[in-house]
Amino acid sequence: MKVFAISDFHLCISGAKPMEIFGDGWANYLEKIKEDWQNKVNDDDVVLIAGDISWAMKLDEAKQDLVYFDNLKGTKIFVRGNHDYWWQGISNVRQALKNNCYALQNDAIKIGNIVVCGTRGWTVPDKDFKDDQDKKIYKREVLRLEMALFRAASLANDGDSIVCMLHYPPYSQNKGESEFVSLLKKYNVKACVFGHIHSNIGKYKLYENLYGIDFYLTSCDLLGNKLQQIKI
Repeated sequence: MKVFAISDFHLCISGAKPMEIFGDGWANYLEKIKEDWQNKVNDDDVVLIAGDISWAMKLDEAKQDLVYFDNLKGTKIFVRGNHDYWWQGISNVRQALKNNCYALQNDAIKIGNIVVCGTRGWTVPDKDFKDDQDKKIYKREVLRLEMALFRAASLANDGDSIVCMLHYPPYSQNKGESEFVSLLKKYNVKACVFGHIHSNIGKYKLYENLYGIDFYLTSCDLLGNKLQQIKI
């Protein structure tokens, strides 16, 4: 079993909000992703999708976008991104997913010797928070990450690897150890995938090992619309 990751599809099958307006790199990007996906992935592999799945505002609208994943190979695991406004009520989201698609929200799933956990996360500031509300959301997301990691630890057996999915980067551009990172270390996470970052990549890298953890930035436009294999 192999593990791959990609994120930030921003699907809009209806064509009402085409991604091509953001540059040539988005031209026919869904077809490119699908071709690469089907060439790389086998049915027993896992693909992690770290948020910003659809532009839809409501679940009924998102269903036509989620069909995109139905016939793609492998087990597909999603977390919510900041633009996934349609993601309201995890039970409803899970009912809408089909064909080996699973949604995580502050929890975890075990597949073979891999335990995948996930939540949305929040922006990690370089220094101070913008305001008290921003800090409040950050603290709430830290608690949600610990819920997910605690569940992962309860599912993991000796020899299993824990992989974490977040939408937001779990550390700031200056690479300071955030509360998110402290939790990843505490629970012995092997790898962490995230998205959210696009063309203005700043000081983030597509792959780097920090604090003994492999971090992968998986926004599809930065990956050239190709899946990234996660080393386990």
